[in-house]
Amino acid sequence: MIGIVSHDADLHTQEVTRHLDRLGAGHLLLDTSHVPTRTTLTTRQHPDATWEARWGERDLSDVHAVWWRRPQPFVLHDAVTRPQDRGFALGECAAMVAGIWACLDAEWVNEPDRDEAASRKMWQLQVASRAGLRVPRTLMTHDPAAARDFLAAEPGGAIYKSFSATPATWRETRPVRDVEVGMLDQVRYAPVIFQELVPGGRDVRATVVGDRVFAAEIRADRSAYEFDFRIDSAHAPITEHRLPDDVERRLLDVMARLGLRYGAADFRVAPDGAHVFLEVNPAGQWLFVEYATGQPIAAALAELLVRLDRERAGARADALFA
Repeated sequence: MIGIVSHDADLHTQEVTRHLDRLGAGHLLLDTSHVPTRTTLTTRQHPDATWEARWGERDLSDVHAVWWRRPQPFVLHDAVTRPQDRGFALGECAAMVAGIWACLDAEWVNEPDRDEAASRKMWQLQVASRAGLRVPRTLMTHDPAAARDFLAAEPGGAIYKSFSATPATWRETRPVRDVEVGMLDQVRYAPVIFQELVPGGRDVRATVVGDRVFAAEIRADRSAYEFDFRIDSAHAPITEHRLPDDVERRLLDVMARLGLRYGAADFRVAPDGAHVFLEVNPAGQWLFVEYATGQPIAAALAELLVRLDRERAGARADALFA
């Protein structure tokens, strides 16, 4: 059985489950927004070291592989109204669910703690640089003086972006212009990521599934906003792309160092042709690439989950009869 931590309205989940059905693989949707109002969770630890868990009516003992796709916020009962009570209830739900994840005898794509750690942009750049990938000159600071010095040393221009994003706080990558330079004192309120501007407007999204890499070139320079293809993706042509062998090898090394089996990595192609690593999203989107290029990314992910499920189930069976 393959567990999928997501929700049924997610298009990526729908596409992967379609391929799992084609492969005859059983799967179970683990929607955390159903906790604690629509789904009951129960675990039991026995003196003989056996452990059991139920997600609603489903026994989790047969879950051998889990896809960490889109965990949803818990939805509390309406009767819990006081802020301190709601905070306590949310914390208890989080502790219960995290305990279940830790105790499952399953392979993960990606393991939640590694997924969270790998999302840290500072660490990504350090790992990528040590793996031999070219990375942009980068400053992360909330010191206005440091920001001014960095920008003054970048005559070719610079961009700035946030460390993280939610639907309510999402910000696109933006160029640093004169108006932003005049507002640098506001950097003291929260850290900002500044990077050298890599010109050209040629982006590469490299989607990694296990040891397979599906790369696509995205021409942001042909859209209305060359600094971030997400702003006008409808007018940014997307075509299949071949990563240089050394870049692909080093990207897979980065994924291994980060502990990821899946990730959507972004590069920008510099004027000299070098692939400059920008970041990797451990839960990044890929359907827009698959639709544009025909690359079988969803099928590859389903196949990876099935392989991991069978390998873990086989290992468990071997241990039982050893």
